Amino acid sequence: MEKLKGVFKAYKKNGEAYYRSSITYKNKHISLGSFKNPELAHKAYLEAYEIFFNKNTTLLGYCEDHILSFEKWVILHNFRDNGYYFGNPIYLHKYYFSYYLDPQTELKFDADDLFYYASHKIHRKNGYFYVNDYGFQQNILNRYGIRNFAVKDRDYRFKNGDEYDFRHYNIEIINPYYGVCQEFRKNKLVYVARINIHGTWTIGVYSSPVKAAIAYNKAVDFVLAHGISSKNYVKNYIEELNSTQYQEIYSSIKISKKLKELAKKKTN
Repeated sequence: MEKLKGVFKAYKKNGEAYYRSSITYKNKHISLGSFKNPELAHKAYLEAYEIFFNKNTTLLGYCEDHILSFEKWVILHNFRDNGYYFGNPIYLHKYYFSYYLDPQTELKFDADDLFYYASHKIHRKNGYFYVNDYGFQQNILNRYGIRNFAVKDRDYRFKNGDEYDFRHYNIEIINPYYGVCQEFRKNKLVYVARINIHGTWTIGVYSSPVKAAIAYNKAVDFVLAHGISSKNYVKNYIEELNSTQYQEIYSSIKISKKLKELAKKKTN
């Protein structure tokens, strides 16, 4: 049997044969994937050849009939069009780049984030996007200062309405702190602090997000100290205050009397 171009036979640990496909472009040897038979591996090579040397394909011209994976399709088109090879499905534009999870899901990022996402693969789970960083799953929103469990349009929003556009100018953080919500009451903007203790309890209403965040911290300390709850609460870190300023607000801030009543019931 005549050897098919771009195809190499290999064997799994159990002795089963499979076929690797690869191509060389601009002195770079590129793996195209592994296939169960040589014919499929050769078709993958021909598709890559079409992209690189005939140049009559487009990034958005992918269809399910192609042998190449969509991820590889994006990688090869970016290498052809922009001259940079990345191991992730990234396509460069003039001032930003796209990261494609599938033909329908294009995530947009600032050019400043290119180095990070070139070396971190994005995954999707239960409606959010994350990367594996040092063995941990990190929500990509964390890179913008958006905390875990933040709610879209309450705690942050996408200014242009595109929730796949992660360019920094497009993301507005509304509530940067745990347990704090921005609300309008009597035509006035206020900040409401709440804590979850077998249901949601209001801690108080405050004039600034910092005061509300400190009130939340004080409520957390209170419920833990009095055995009202044993939850693993995450407290707010107030970057803009030094320890003296923080302690002054902490000492003077008022929290709901209902929490104190809970403490009394706990001791009775």
